Amino acid sequence: MCGIVGYIGCQQAYPILIKGLHRLEYRGYDSAGVALLDPNGKLNIYKSRGKVSDLERFCESKDISGTLGIAHTRWATHGEPNDINAHPHFNESGSLALVHNGTIENYAVLREALEEQGCVFRSQTDTEVLVQLIDYIRRSSGCTLLEALREALKQVVGAYAIALIDAEDPDTLLAARRSSPLVVGVGKDETFIGSDASPIIEFTNQVVYLRDDEIAIISRHKPLQIIDANNHNTEVDIQTLRLSVAQLEKGGYPHFMLKEIYEQPNTLHDCIRGRIVDGCRVQLAGVQDNAERFLQARRVVIVACGTSWHAGLIGKRLLQELAGIPVTVEYASEFRYSKPLVGPEDVVIAISQSGETADTLAAIKMAKESGAFVYGICNVVGSSIARETNTGTYIHVGPEIGVASTKAFTGQVTVLAMLAVALGQLRGTLSTEEAAEIAADISRLPDLITEALQVDDIIKSLSSTYTYVHNFLYLGRGYNFPTALEGALKLKEISYIHAEGYPAAEMKHGPIALIDNELPTVFIAPNDDLHEKVISNIQQVKARGGSVIAIVTKGDTAIPAIADHVIEIPPVAECLSPIIAAIPLQLLAYHIAVMKGRDVDMPRNLAKSVTVE
Repeated sequence: MCGIVGYIGCQQAYPILIKGLHRLEYRGYDSAGVALLDPNGKLNIYKSRGKVSDLERFCESKDISGTLGIAHTRWATHGEPNDINAHPHFNESGSLALVHNGTIENYAVLREALEEQGCVFRSQTDTEVLVQLIDYIRRSSGCTLLEALREALKQVVGAYAIALIDAEDPDTLLAARRSSPLVVGVGKDETFIGSDASPIIEFTNQVVYLRDDEIAIISRHKPLQIIDANNHNTEVDIQTLRLSVAQLEKGGYPHFMLKEIYEQPNTLHDCIRGRIVDGCRVQLAGVQDNAERFLQARRVVIVACGTSWHAGLIGKRLLQELAGIPVTVEYASEFRYSKPLVGPEDVVIAISQSGETADTLAAIKMAKESGAFVYGICNVVGSSIARETNTGTYIHVGPEIGVASTKAFTGQVTVLAMLAVALGQLRGTLSTEEAAEIAADISRLPDLITEALQVDDIIKSLSSTYTYVHNFLYLGRGYNFPTALEGALKLKEISYIHAEGYPAAEMKHGPIALIDNELPTVFIAPNDDLHEKVISNIQQVKARGGSVIAIVTKGDTAIPAIADHVIEIPPVAECLSPIIAAIPLQLLAYHIAVMKGRDVDMPRNLAKSVTVE
């Protein structure tokens, strides 16, 4: 959700903070702000509604000096996006500044109690409540700022990643987290903080991932110190990042989304590398090291949100058909409140691009408390889900900056396919020949996606025909019903056109009433076991005056004879077809959104990582 960046060292903080905010803008872009402690000990706080560029313009005539500062880009939760509700927030005297990602659930009760003590609030936010609470505790008890912070965090309920600076202490920056990510970057005589590693990597590749309920005490003149909620020192576990600045730049593309669509041949190569042995056998360490848990599993429960949930639906079919194990798929946001009946005989697979999705993290904790074995599939090394799960597999597709997920989706489905083959081998539900055939096609995915991307110009031309329609219907069957859901979601997210995904056969149970000459229907119709049935569904749409865009396998002659527009994809094993079919759907959404003048990388109301409820 929101993005946090902080700096303390010898350099001027403002350029580092602004560059960091640009790197984090995909996490939130309703408003932005910066707090800087100038050389005279004055705390200057500048805030602006809008994007980071709006904040830069606002700061052009301001004093931006200082070597200690914190900054924030906001995705609004409490209070509308405006200058007042933008972070940083500060206490009444203006001596403390705080930035926050997360939600303080009991903020209303705390605010009322503070108002009774005479505190005056400026904003509608839960974050201001926290900084006012810290200030009140320090003033009323005479304790240190660190002690006041520790006590305040004991009183709040909810999730937070925070950074706090004090005008009276120009040599210290405090940071803390619970259920929201925060990274400390350790440089030479300087230290950085960020919601993720993207604003840090240009300056250092040495980082510390804070754990829940830890507080980092960052000083100019002392080594990094981390304490837990009981004021005990904890290990400072410095890790080396495998990330480059080039991965965070557009690289000549007009949008991160288009870059990431075109990166998929390379990212899937990285995802697959080292996991297919001798070209015929899938080898995943998380499966090999926990073979007994998978052999004894009564069922698999997949928990995820958004695009990851669509990948999970494909994973369900993969695991059931290839590994012969019962699978259910749950929205993590519903799972955590549904009293799920999971236990020691169950394997729970948690899927998240960021590894920080709040609902998915909560689902993991519930599953572990029930004794289930939890397997994580995520992208970000060192993320909360990677640390909280028993084992798992990274998708290794590199940082995904565009809010609409593209390469993470194909990476997730690829990992699920490899997992299904690995379990099929382990459980004896796949013959050696069957496993080798699918493994060979998995190895071919980078080349097949390269081929699928060649339809880009065709899709761009086609998109102009449908730029101004108001609704879309996406239909698929079997493995590609979830692909239809994902295609519809991509279009909704970045073009703001209403779109629905359905199993093609379910069209007759309601959506067919919507079919007319103003509602285009996208069919995902590769050559598979249900191909003839999908042809029948297409004919039903055409009989009612609807226009049809069909994603078909190269060489198909039946569907091109009846569809209005055809986009060809290369042939691949049926169970892998969603990975290839996703490519033209991503391009279709992208080009329609660009033609509508949308902000493709930062669609309204959305943020990349949903770290709050």
